[in-house]
Amino acid sequence: MSLFDMTGKVAVITGSTRGIGRAIAERMAEHGAKVVISSRKQDVCDQVTKEINDKFGKGTAVAIAANISSKENLQNLVDESNRAFGKIDVLVCNAASNPYYGPLGGISDEQFRKILDNNIVANNWLINMVVPQMIERKDGSIIIVSSIGGLKGSTVLGAYAISKAADMQLARNLACEYGKHNIRVNCIAPGLIKTDFAKALWDNPETLKASTARSPLLRIGVPDEIAGAAVLMGSKAGDFMTGQTIVIDGGATIS
Repeated sequence: MSLFDMTGKVAVITGSTRGIGRAIAERMAEHGAKVVISSRKQDVCDQVTKEINDKFGKGTAVAIAANISSKENLQNLVDESNRAFGKIDVLVCNAASNPYYGPLGGISDEQFRKILDNNIVANNWLINMVVPQMIERKDGSIIIVSSIGGLKGSTVLGAYAISKAADMQLARNLACEYGKHNIRVNCIAPGLIKTDFAKALWDNPETLKASTARSPLLRIGVPDEIAGAAVLMGSKAGDFMTGQTIVIDGGATIS
């Protein structure tokens, strides 16, 4: 396991109380990392942190609530993570928003701005807060959870898809900017995964059937099937990979 060993590393994962974020936190903890659990509600963060500590040992995880729409909240997340564990080696920007489902012609300015602010601008804020210490150590891994929505057009998820395409470009740009400091920046682009966030796309059996009918694996994915890529990117195994987007979608984008 040495190639994927994360012992001694500290990972901050946003949106990590459920779904993909939680799966990433649990798998990173399993591979030896200290993890910071973060979402909007402190009590939920506390509960997930307790469960991870019970499973992997006391002191493995800490809970620090943060709303990604607040720059102050994000700065506090970084400050408290540094206070708890002394450093941040891996940053996973997983939290995102999608308050609108429908054609772009019907989206309000407020909804569009929220999607762009939370899914792109907030990621850049948080990365800028974490990257100075990575530059100082000449080492770091930044992972942005994007979506295959960023690779395709959509009649109902247009603004979200635009934001996720921008995340891929954010990773490419930052990979160019920080590569000289040995900081890697990559994206994961999940396909349809059974999470509360994507419930509108799988809750209805007919919608689910239509969504998976042309996918080679003919099924929806589960959060844990995304976590392995994050462990790859955060460990020695991913040391020579940067600016890339790994697609994990059951083959949906190839057919």
